[in-house]
Amino acid sequence: MVETLADKVQLHGFNNLTKTLSFNIYDICYARTASQQREYIEYIDEVYNAERLTQILTEVSDIIGAQILNIARQDYDPQGASVTMLIAEQDGGGTQHGARPDAVAAHLDKSHITVHTYPECHPDDGVSTFRADIDVSTCGLISPLKALNHLIHSFDSDIVIMDYRVRGFTRDVSGGKHFIDHKIDSIQNFLDNDILERYQMVDVNVYQEYLFHTKMRLREFDLDDYLMGASAADLTAGEARGIRERVHREMLEIFYGRNLSR
Repeated sequence: MVETLADKVQLHGFNNLTKTLSFNIYDICYARTASQQREYIEYIDEVYNAERLTQILTEVSDIIGAQILNIARQDYDPQGASVTMLIAEQDGGGTQHGARPDAVAAHLDKSHITVHTYPECHPDDGVSTFRADIDVSTCGLISPLKALNHLIHSFDSDIVIMDYRVRGFTRDVSGGKHFIDHKIDSIQNFLDNDILERYQMVDVNVYQEYLFHTKMRLREFDLDDYLMGASAADLTAGEARGIRERVHREMLEIFYGRNLSR
């Protein structure tokens, strides 16, 4: 549970700190032929179309204790989708791990949740990558950190890059400014144990700026989960090794944010 300043200090007026959780989520696939690449794009567009993304973001709103005020969504041609939700705080600030809040009483209309998807295929080496950019930005008592585990599980991704930042300030009754309203050392503090076990993680935190950055990549993977229109059993040992190396290289380059020497 995220313990906030309001649990300990009497505030003057509304808690107008802005808390933003941003994700880059990546899914990697090996699709060698043009038909397999089309199949992968069609699969992504079906699984993560605007309707499905709206469902995921609606679940996020329930988890953090927010009321949806407005939804704008769009599927794009030839591929990709976007969803934007304007949300309002509910009385009580939400609950943890997906439980629904008990009461609905809107207090603000300055929070939002957005998602944009970017499927792409490389024409030469067969590696295809799906990226989803997600932002959960809230004011008041509700915290985007409560949706952290649900979002990671919803996309079941190979690479997750997260930024969490607290901006602005709120005042107590004596006029003192408070630039953060809860304790946090790392985004990892709010992750479920199964996620911590599955992923290798690196932090880059700037505590004096209330900026927290965590990168995650899968520790292990099964090649069959990355083949589109093929099976590892149909490959020679050399083919399987080569594809595994390509997929692993793609993961490392995304994780470290640079091209690796070949």
